[in-house]
Amino acid sequence: MIALSVIIVWGFTGPLFNFSDTWQLVINTGTTIITFLMVFLIQRPQNKDALAIHLKLNEIVAALQGASNRLIDVESLTEEEI
Repeated sequence: MIALSVIIVWGFTGPLFNFSDTWQLVINTGTTIITFLMVFLIQRPQNKDALAIHLKLNEIVAALQGASNRLIDVESLTEEEI
């Protein structure tokens, strides 16, 4: 709702500022900053989830009798080694 309100206000102020380059730069700069911040906000939980999944899978492999431990550290291998 806030983003929509900002866009509507920005659109209505266009004729007031004669649709100048500065008027366009304001919305472009604002959206770039918001996008940059959102990437960090979204990426943090994704990294946390990935780490939790890796830990759980490692625990399952360690608990299974006869399971091979050679692939536990597969993330550190090169493509040729995989």
